[in-house]
Amino acid sequence: MLFGQIWSREDQLSARDRSLITIAALFSAGLFPQLESYIRLGKEHGLTKDEAIEAITQLAFYCGWPKA
Repeated sequence: MLFGQIWSREDQLSARDRSLITIAALFSAGLFPQLESYIRLGKEHGLTKDEAIEAITQLAFYCGWPKA
């Protein structure tokens, strides 16, 4: 369901944006083992390295520097 129906609904939210949201959720929950694969998937969906860095910098202020 998640990867088939939810991720394929790009007319509501792009795969790039879904990747960014997923990365933020995993980061904030401290689920670092999954984070690496979702960052890679985000790159496949058009997320740039600079955008990923900015997202993690932004999250560091809200989730705590130790996680960053």
